[in-house]
Amino acid sequence: MNISKPLGHVNSYRDLVVWQKAKTLAVDVYKLSLSQPFDRHRSLADQINRAAVSVPSNIAEGDERGTNKDSLRFLLIARGSLAELETQISIAKEIGLITSATWDQVINRIEEVARLIGGTIKMRRARDESSRTRA
Repeated sequence: MNISKPLGHVNSYRDLVVWQKAKTLAVDVYKLSLSQPFDRHRSLADQINRAAVSVPSNIAEGDERGTNKDSLRFLLIARGSLAELETQISIAKEIGLITSATWDQVINRIEEVARLIGGTIKMRRARDESSRTRA
């Protein structure tokens, strides 16, 4: 998938850079949770996986609902899941399941997705305000 696709018309949630980055993060975090250190901590790995998969899933679901209000609501849910993922990754680091270097890499990517979600929320809120002032 070409993540560097120029901005333009969005035909599907799959065209959204925020969804693309969130999905890649989820895949990479899922693979990380399958590594040997997590073998004895399956409940934490399962929580991490659910939170990671929830982020792009909610972005996609909100976009496919077809309304700005629904999209905004699901973006807020995605942002909450991202915060949950950050918390769980921090716990994994503190109990020695991941190295500081791996934690840094994952946190940097979480922060990138958080910025993208935040920007998308701002855009959706501005669109919402604009539609209210025209009505």
